Amino acid sequence: MARAPFQVLIIPFIKYDNEIKYCVFERKSPLCQHQFIAGGGEDNEVPLEAAKRECFEEAQIQSNNFIELISLCYIPTKIFSESQRKAWNNIFVIPEYAFAIELAFEEIIISDEHINFKWCTYDEAISLLKWDSNKTALYELDCKIKSVND
Repeated sequence: MARAPFQVLIIPFIKYDNEIKYCVFERKSPLCQHQFIAGGGEDNEVPLEAAKRECFEEAQIQSNNFIELISLCYIPTKIFSESQRKAWNNIFVIPEYAFAIELAFEEIIISDEHINFKWCTYDEAISLLKWDSNKTALYELDCKIKSVND
């Protein structure tokens, strides 16, 4: 299995009558950073296929109800191990494609990549998230949901 030169980001969310909650994950790492589901493409996957796989691997979420977001960022390849990027030849940044998925339930089964998860309001999520790409994608999704509800 080869690491494809792109990353995916997925925001699980739930809509209630007058409230939207976003699921933020606490990643198992030395920094215990908060982020949404994220991971890299594998072999010949396209971003949506990678998003579906990552959702299942990291949170046991299985669905075809993905929303593609416009938000796109680029990540320096130096954050990946040399073994992951050895086939990328002179690629210095890779794209991160953002998606969202609306869930009907709050139950999440996290993988060992995470130590916890939390359902948050927009303001709570923004204050927890570490990466600007996560914050930008969340902003886009929140605006998109609220414009549909207006």
